[in-house]
Amino acid sequence: MTIECHKDNNIKRCNCSYPSCARKGACCECLHYHLQSRQLPACCFPDEAERTYDRSFAHFARLVTQGKI
Repeated sequence: MTIECHKDNNIKRCNCSYPSCARKGACCECLHYHLQSRQLPACCFPDEAERTYDRSFAHFARLVTQGKI
């Protein structure tokens, strides 16, 4: 079974602000990369929080606790 990447559609919703990210719109690759680094991808964060580049689980948990997510 082959999974087709819908990068053209995904890129429209991708809020990753890292300028040279090679994984923009390739959600499977992005998720795999960040989980391997014990992080979450940009799409899990509001834009303001995403721009800090702190994609840690702890940052996500703080935002949830503060009611920002």
